[in-house]
Amino acid sequence: MHDTERDLPAEIDIEQEPTVAWEPGITAPESEGAPGRLEGAFAWALTIEGGPQTGLTYVLGSGETVAGRGAQSAIFLPDVTVSRHHVRFTVDDAGLSLSDLESTNGTYVNGERLAAGMLQEGDELMIGKFHLRVSRGHG
Repeated sequence: MHDTERDLPAEIDIEQEPTVAWEPGITAPESEGAPGRLEGAFAWALTIEGGPQTGLTYVLGSGETVAGRGAQSAIFLPDVTVSRHHVRFTVDDAGLSLSDLESTNGTYVNGERLAAGMLQEGDELMIGKFHLRVSRGHG
């Protein structure tokens, strides 16, 4: 049983677990030799590779997903280095994009502060103390 299942009241029905576990040091098989490729039928995912919560992968569905330390954030990053509403990710026909939500510490992509832009498979994000990698599935 996952910790999240144990902590939920019995009357709450979860259709889908929003995260999957990842073991640092164990490399997922790469498809077509592309870095950041994970197996699965999803389109985009973010894996925390460094900092608090290392190993969590967040699968991004179509539409908008907000990351931050606010309790209502879909991607909850609980650290004071992260703003309550830090960054918005959008998945649409164009791909995966991000928009920094005027966060205090900014959002970094491949070492450069970025207010908004498109993300690519293998990009490295830094949101506060959290280091994430952008992955693509077969979706």
